[in-house]
Amino acid sequence: MDTFNDQMNEYQVNWRKDNVTSSEWGSQNRKRYPWILPAGLWQEGLWPGIRSGSQYSLPDYLRRNQVQKHQGVHNLKSSWMLCANLYFPFDASDEDRSLVGDFLQAHVCAQVRSVDALELEYEEEGDLHPASLLGEMGGGRGAGQTSPDIAFLVNGGRGLVLCENKFVEHSFYPCSARRREGSVQRPGNPDPARCKDALAVLDDPDSLCHQIKWGRKYWQYLQPVYNRERVSSLRCCPAARAGYQLFRQQALAEGIAASGKYDWVVSCVALDERNERLRSCLRGTGIADVRQWGQLFDGKASFAVFSHQQWVAWVRAHDGGGRWANWLSYVESRYGYGQ
Repeated sequence: MDTFNDQMNEYQVNWRKDNVTSSEWGSQNRKRYPWILPAGLWQEGLWPGIRSGSQYSLPDYLRRNQVQKHQGVHNLKSSWMLCANLYFPFDASDEDRSLVGDFLQAHVCAQVRSVDALELEYEEEGDLHPASLLGEMGGGRGAGQTSPDIAFLVNGGRGLVLCENKFVEHSFYPCSARRREGSVQRPGNPDPARCKDALAVLDDPDSLCHQIKWGRKYWQYLQPVYNRERVSSLRCCPAARAGYQLFRQQALAEGIAASGKYDWVVSCVALDERNERLRSCLRGTGIADVRQWGQLFDGKASFAVFSHQQWVAWVRAHDGGGRWANWLSYVESRYGYGQ
């Protein structure tokens, strides 16, 4: 069956014919594909308005904030690049941030009144840094830690929206601690079968979750707030098969919310509504649609999902002065986000 990923293979190959200076195939994970650019040409996959030399340069932002771009940025199907193209440009002015704020209020959280800043690969500092909060040592913004793809700081610093951005991915990936093989720093899991009993794991993570053996603190924030009735219907731990990224971001959001720094925190997902495989990837866990993820927890942090199509449609409908006409044309040709 033709999957959304397959469709995007063909779509991006066709797009590059008229929009990239080289037809040479690039490589990723030692394999070459026509939808991958030579590594040095990665910026040709960016909207021109955020390339080097532009007024709101993404490369300058990355250097200035010590953010590590993803290794696959030369892949035209990169969700990291899609995130940069769709959302990063809208931090350029108060007017643009207001456009984002109105969208978030309508589709993510009714409490949003204003957007103060957009940040890629977001991390807090001090006690709320992922190393301290989650026990994720040795990472940085964009690598080795839970850094949401994009965050929206809102309401004069009183609210926070953390967003995982997806495009062609098939899932939110299985838990990294279920492998029997390991290392000195991260010993292998002696009994991955333990993860199949969701309620047992959530009742006693100290004994049954191998992430704790690695020094991770996710359960410190999620165990006190899980919905016992909902979790009892699951076929495995919510992180085990396809929800690991959701699990980590929910723990991050709950930990930040519990600190009291913000009045409220939202963990959310931005996805392509055509990617049915991603939306249903948690069925094996016992969750029919990713939008139901938030039902597992009754904590201070809420959960939401919106689509890239909703965002582009919002800009099209509310860009009264035509400021974003070139961008709208670009995302339509680049990703198929037309009317």
